[in-house]
Amino acid sequence: MAKKQLNVRVDAATAEIARERAEQQGISMNQYIERLVRQDMGESGRTFVDAAAQFMKEYESAFLAEFGSGGDLQDVHR
Repeated sequence: MAKKQLNVRVDAATAEIARERAEQQGISMNQYIERLVRQDMGESGRTFVDAAAQFMKEYESAFLAEFGSGGDLQDVHR
């Protein structure tokens, strides 16, 4: 995968903490920042799925009334 260079400015304390965390994990600063971004993306995805599940739970009866039981649909209760 092609890499893109980013320049990020943070205060000295934040930079030092990031360097320490990367070192503790045995990875480069680049890998550490990339990991943080990927984790953030994963959390957003989980938040979306949880919100969608809550929406379906709240409006299940309305969907069933409108569209029926939809035998072809999978049951996605949590």
